[in-house]
Amino acid sequence: MKSVVVTGASTGIGWGCAKVLVSKGFRVFGSVRKQADADRLSKELGERFVPLLFDVTDAAAVKAGAGKVAAALGNETLFGLVNNAGIAVAGPLLYMDVDEFRQQLEVNLTGQLIVTQAFAPLLGADRSRKGPPGRVVNITSVGGRNASPFVGPYNASKFAFEGFSESLRRELMLFGIDVIVVAPGAVATAIWDKAEQIDVSRYANTPYAPSLDMVRNYMISQGRKGFPPEKIGRAVWKALTAAHAKVHYTVTPDPFQNFLVNTLPKRMVDRMIAGRLGLKRD
Repeated sequence: MKSVVVTGASTGIGWGCAKVLVSKGFRVFGSVRKQADADRLSKELGERFVPLLFDVTDAAAVKAGAGKVAAALGNETLFGLVNNAGIAVAGPLLYMDVDEFRQQLEVNLTGQLIVTQAFAPLLGADRSRKGPPGRVVNITSVGGRNASPFVGPYNASKFAFEGFSESLRRELMLFGIDVIVVAPGAVATAIWDKAEQIDVSRYANTPYAPSLDMVRNYMISQGRKGFPPEKIGRAVWKALTAAHAKVHYTVTPDPFQNFLVNTLPKRMVDRMIAGRLGLKRD
């Protein structure tokens, strides 16, 4: 049975990936941070789902999880690693708590390095393992190529993860391990519902207060109209199994809007965003 590791499997995109891959006959090792989530997913997804308890920023716990996977694989290679776990920190950069910014990068970037280093030997960096080299699928975002106001920490982490992925892909060619990026647009996940819980009151006395409310409402509405997580799961399955996989898959409910933002001059996009959010200087 082919095996794949998916980080951040408790909800959202990670859950969608685990559900789709299990339905396709894979054994999925899914990382979660709480035993309650491990129990729930094991019951929901069945015997082909194996929970791993770790936070991606905890190197010792991640190493222990990799050891559990190694024991299950024997001397075979791991078919795939899906680096999905992540958080979203919001707020204007000028007033952002620096520790929150650090935490954003620690989870969304440093954590991905910790996980990749731990599981790369199983994918084939350890050449004593039998079987074809596996693949790494990194979940970035359309926000990894185009940034929005007030989600600068998240955008910074995803821009960096795009660069990380490109460097990693070229380095892992030595072992025959491919690295593929899946960049979702709006997805109907709990991360958008949490936008309602973001406390913007600390920014009430800043010039950004009115614009922050507009952005929060926009994030909530877009998320609720987004793709179901299983849609991203199917894109990940394709990235893992296609004979000639692309290096980058963008999966968004509004590809035309994404195309426009990618192709219009940056200054024009700046003016459009500023006009919509009241960010023009008086």
